[in-house]
This record gives sequence, structure tokens and C-alpha cells, in this order.
Amino acid sequence: MSMLESLGRYGAAIKNAHDRNKARRILNSLPPEIQKDIGWPVSPRSSQKAALIGTIWSAAR
Repeated sequence: MSMLESLGRYGAAIKNAHDRNKARRILNSLPPEIQKDIGWPVSPRSSQKAALIGTIWSAAR
């Protein structure tokens, strides 16, 4: 395996991890009712965390 192939695989792994985390953040930011409807595990902490993140983002704008 060449060095460029290794770098390509590493870059693809980073992109996949980024996409997975982005999807998780989006799903966690949904209201608990919608999370429950789509089968996403609803924890009280995730909705509180989403509210806190929303507050921080709105304050930063």
C-alpha cells in the first residue's frame, strides 16, 4: 500500500466520522416527540443539551 493510498483512506475515515457526528447532532437537536417518532433514543440529557447548544448559537449571532 502506497503512502497516498494510506492518506486517502485516512481522509475518508475522517470524512465519514464527521458526517456521522453531524447526523447525530442534527437528530439530537430535534424535539423529543419527533425523536421518539423516528425511533431515535430519547434521553432527557440530549434534549437539554440541544436546548443549551441552541441558546449558545443564538447568543453568538
